[in-house]
Amino acid sequence: VQLQASGGGLAQAGGSLRLSCAASGGTFSRFNMGWFRQPPGKERELVAAITWNGGRTDYADSVKGRFAISRDNVKNTVYLQMNSLKPEDTAVYYCAADRHLGIATVKGAYDYWGQGTQVTVSS
Repeated sequence: VQLQASGGGLAQAGGSLRLSCAASGGTFSRFNMGWFRQPPGKERELVAAITWNGGRTDYADSVKGRFAISRDNVKNTVYLQMNSLKPEDTAVYYCAADRHLGIATVKGAYDYWGQGTQVTVSS
């Protein structure tokens, strides 16, 4: 499956951005999906994950209450709505697909990755 992330850009602190990740080449509804981010000089970390049917979500503590992950299995797209952005949210954001059962929080569990989209939050 191929993943194409989009929607990144420059935002001011307190602002919002919405990331999208379009999937092709596979049965999207069979995959749990995740959003990861990698700040400059740091490891890639999970931001949010969602099960194949949207029935369960999981978030990093740093984004709880500010970010929301959702998916549309008709449009083969997963979204990350980011509100109340902070400068520490600055990173390259990646979407990823996991074909295994259960929601995964580690990057090694994900089978397919998008190319990343840059999010920069200014103070």
